[in-house]
Amino acid sequence: GKPENIVENMINGRITKFKAEASLKEQAFVMNPEIKVGELAKKAGAEIVSFTYFKVGEGIEKPVDDFAAEVAAQVAAAKQ
Repeated sequence: GKPENIVENMINGRITKFKAEASLKEQAFVMNPEIKVGELAKKAGAEIVSFTYFKVGEGIEKPVDDFAAEVAAQVAAAKQ
């Protein structure tokens, strides 16, 4: 296998990565990935008391549209 110090560094890296992904305060802020959410809240003087976890795309429902009816409505609106 690998030397013990290399294995220890790999484990520490994986734990750090997991914490960054699983903990809200350790996640990168969406608008500025260089700052963490916890740092931003502290800088703003805010306290995070609760949050809701969403996965990417969760809660987004694709509307079912009738393309022909939509085009007909646009044509009718253009004729007026």
